[in-house]
Amino acid sequence: MSGHSKWATIKRAKGAKDAKRGAIFTKLGKMITVAAKEKGGDMETNFSLRMAMDKAKAANMPKDNIEKAIKRGTGELAGGQIEELMYEGFGPAKSQFVVRSLTDNKNRSAATIRHSFTKYGGSLGAVMWNFVQKGVIRIMNEELRIKNVSIDDIELELIDVGADDIQKEEDGVTIITSIEDLQSVKKYFDDKDIKTESAEVEYVAKEELKLGEGDREKYEKFIEELEDNEDVSDFYSNVNV
Repeated sequence: MSGHSKWATIKRAKGAKDAKRGAIFTKLGKMITVAAKEKGGDMETNFSLRMAMDKAKAANMPKDNIEKAIKRGTGELAGGQIEELMYEGFGPAKSQFVVRSLTDNKNRSAATIRHSFTKYGGSLGAVMWNFVQKGVIRIMNEELRIKNVSIDDIELELIDVGADDIQKEEDGVTIITSIEDLQSVKKYFDDKDIKTESAEVEYVAKEELKLGEGDREKYEKFIEELEDNEDVSDFYSNVNV
């Protein structure tokens, strides 16, 4: 999703109350289960699992929940079959969205996601042509301040390990990599004990859209509805607010 939307989502998750925290844990559990199912339950050899677990720990997901999600993925615990589904569509003001769903009920997932698009004046439709998959790492400004690190001082080192672009934003720094270099750039920060707020493969828009003031509120409400949908694992937008 666009940088602004992603940072807003991160901040909302950090400040989530108990009711919403349960929904967040449900989503994270599905992510961990799918990652463990695809490449096993060892995070040393399963980078996708390690990224999902890092995300869960950052959200203060209980260790027991994490372990159960891994065991469901490896088949050690019984659980519903989780499917990954991708939806494309147009949100408010012709904004473009790619929505990733992890669900045990694809009919429910399709119905609720379609309803959200329609509710805010949009519709499902082909937009994937405007997105490319990239590795995306985000670090909060506060983390860099605590570790006394200036992103300018390590920029050349980041380029050496695979960073394609470094974007300084209001809430933090976003590093864009190829999918192949995501792991090496993540390791660079791990080795320096710099906590990454998120590190994952995302759909990044080739051409961005600027919203007018009148459309921004509807756009934000649409995003919040997607966040509240337990079947929606993540979503990506072409909007640059």
